[in-house]
Amino acid sequence: MIAEQIAARGIRDSRVLNALRRVPRHRFIRSATDAHTRAYADAAQSIGEGQTISQPYIVALMSEALALTGAEKVLEIGAGSGYQTAVLSLLADEVIAVERIPSLAERAGQALGGFGVANVKLFVGDGSRGWEPEAPYDAILVAAVAPAVPPAFVAQLKPGGRLVLPVGQENAPQRLLLLTKASDGSDSVTTHDLGTVAFVPLVGAGGFGLPDDLGMMDI
Repeated sequence: MIAEQIAARGIRDSRVLNALRRVPRHRFIRSATDAHTRAYADAAQSIGEGQTISQPYIVALMSEALALTGAEKVLEIGAGSGYQTAVLSLLADEVIAVERIPSLAERAGQALGGFGVANVKLFVGDGSRGWEPEAPYDAILVAAVAPAVPPAFVAQLKPGGRLVLPVGQENAPQRLLLLTKASDGSDSVTTHDLGTVAFVPLVGAGGFGLPDDLGMMDI
């Protein structure tokens, strides 16, 4: 089981481990003869369109870093296959998920609907500067590497909110950072380095350039 493998690597949050047990990861990976076997390996997998589904350990690490209790409103940037979205849906009260590639968003919506998710709003658009229409958020998870922390993410956090995202360059060493916003309402943050990671680039105005569309998917 994924959860047992992840626990052995230091993940201790029982809610995160239970969420990993409950979400059928193979349903969020492209159809293939060995999809079930590949889905439960602790490795990133291709989901098409040059994108990937993060390895289970990274999904768990990022989820645990947000320290969710079940009462939070969470923003996820880079919904991809919808797997991380599904995990977050079991950990938070409401999830706002943004995916810039329409075909992936459509598949994610179908997979989430099949899993019975009812507390997720899935949008298609440029999430590289957060998602202002639904702000503020208790927590933000970004599943793509940014060249620097986009200020809009911090601005859209509630006081005391948490942001987890990779920072660096594509095809170069990246660091997974946890930023906690000051409780006094200012945009000052404390930062913790969670280690080395490898993510696809955050494409858009707040990342590595391009898109700026807006829409919503029905789940």
